[in-house]
Amino acid sequence: MTKRTEIKGVEGAKPPAGGAGGARLGCGGSGGSPPHTEAEPLLELAGIRAGYGAIEVLHGVDLALRPGSLLALLGPNGGGKSTTMKVCAGLMPATGGELRYAGRAVNGVSAQEAARLGVCSVPEGRGIFPNLTVRENLWAATGTGARLEDLEEKAYARFPVLGERRTQLAGSMSGGEQQMLALARALGTDPAVLLLDELSMGLAPMIVSRMYETVAELVEGGLSVLVAEQFARAVLPIADTAALMLNGRVVAAGDPDAIEDRLSSDYLGG
Repeated sequence: MTKRTEIKGVEGAKPPAGGAGGARLGCGGSGGSPPHTEAEPLLELAGIRAGYGAIEVLHGVDLALRPGSLLALLGPNGGGKSTTMKVCAGLMPATGGELRYAGRAVNGVSAQEAARLGVCSVPEGRGIFPNLTVRENLWAATGTGARLEDLEEKAYARFPVLGERRTQLAGSMSGGEQQMLALARALGTDPAVLLLDELSMGLAPMIVSRMYETVAELVEGGLSVLVAEQFARAVLPIADTAALMLNGRVVAAGDPDAIEDRLSSDYLGG
């Protein structure tokens, strides 16, 4: 796959009030933009606060996803992982702090804008349309400008079983096949950043291993991935960095081995 490590033309783009400009996260060398340093995160949260009504869930979250890497966001249910993912995907506004794509503040970005910029999400619960066929589910992902033919070609090449099931209702497939479809929908838009929320939910251990093998291959190809995962040991072996979240705060971040050592005292996943 094409390696995507920077924003195209972002330096000259004006962010609209409460949103993001038209610049897309992408590979270098387009539009004459000077290259970003390798150290600059593609996705960054700086002191992010967010919540539901008067209830604050995130209390100053700091995270940084580097280009071509996998960041594992770990912690128990109710710790704030899914809320963090929603903020990253433009599904929930931050009430404080700053959300940045490749160094550019994008507070208030919508989910549609985020997807067009190259930040795509596979939400908790898979995010497919159970009453639509596999092909119709892929068609629903063309709103970002992708062609259905291209989406199908990529999806069926990566997950051949989806080609065999293209006319089958998505809700009648197995949990693993549904997760493949959700992942195929996101990858078909050629994202720069992929957000995965509880990829292992409801899946057999063997299927979880296969899904994370696919994710590892994507990262090897240059994709940047943020994974929120309750079962830490499912994702730690392929993570480049990890962060432990408890009660709406990141209490530890860094090398996966060091974070794994914290799990026994603060939280044990898997």
